[in-house]
Amino acid sequence: MKKKVWKFLSLFLVVILLGACSLNSPEKSDESSGSNKGNGGEKATKTIGLSISTLNNPFFVTLRDGAEAKAKELGLDITTADAQDDPAKQVSDIEDLIQQGVDLLIVNPTDSAAIVSAIESANNANIPVITVDRSAEGGEVVAHIASDNVAGGKMAAELIIEKLGGSGKVVELEGVPGSSAARERGQGFDETIKGVSGIELVAKQTANFDRAEGLSVMENIIQSTPEFQAVFAQNDEMALGALEALQAAGKTDVLVVGFDATDDAVAAVKEGRMLATVAQKPEEIGAKGVETAQKVLKGESVDEFIPVDLELIKK
Repeated sequence: MKKKVWKFLSLFLVVILLGACSLNSPEKSDESSGSNKGNGGEKATKTIGLSISTLNNPFFVTLRDGAEAKAKELGLDITTADAQDDPAKQVSDIEDLIQQGVDLLIVNPTDSAAIVSAIESANNANIPVITVDRSAEGGEVVAHIASDNVAGGKMAAELIIEKLGGSGKVVELEGVPGSSAARERGQGFDETIKGVSGIELVAKQTANFDRAEGLSVMENIIQSTPEFQAVFAQNDEMALGALEALQAAGKTDVLVVGFDATDDAVAAVKEGRMLATVAQKPEEIGAKGVETAQKVLKGESVDEFIPVDLELIKK
């Protein structure tokens, strides 16, 4: 009799344990799929990887802020990586973002040629790529969002020609070699001044879009080429560095035009220390990048080139 009771109790316990296991199974299954999963195991919230050339430049800080604010507004996750103006680091950053499983990449290339391998890696992983401000020389890019840099360089040249009365000597500070922004801004500027016989480009050197380099390069130019009336710097950081060197040398009458309309440059224009800066509206570029990303992720068609208006800021 005791054996029968014990056998019955054992079977009863087994049934209870099996029932408990079956009740717990769905909960474990939900946990393993992650709280951001929806039907079919797909993520409910899409993630954008944003690769920025450098956050040491206020222009790109504003671009990032515009992208992150728009992502928050649209309910998208965004992960930002700072390449620190190092093409090799940027390629590595993008490989990391691919491994993290981002759904789309927004890339601001440090170097338009060096970035190609990273974009091709994203293509192979079926991750759409959008470029902003600077373009890529290869790989499949669904959209490029930028101002017309050639037109911006032309605007700067036309203003300098006007202020010099069609006659004078000009210096140009170039950005990062290999970047589309440097190439296109230089193209617009150079082609325009070449059409005016009285304007002479007496010096053209790279300062890598950097304020400290803009200062040192301009100091060297002042020593080697003491006579010039205007400077075009392909971004505001170089323009502000050049302005510092010019002021230290007592050349306060030299006209300086920058590009980007950063806060420091706009302040310098208002104070009369800089002639002008070409406004690119980085916040809008970043926001449009994310808006375009959302459309791509929804399967909507987008334009291959999405322009952002330029504006000449002068006193």
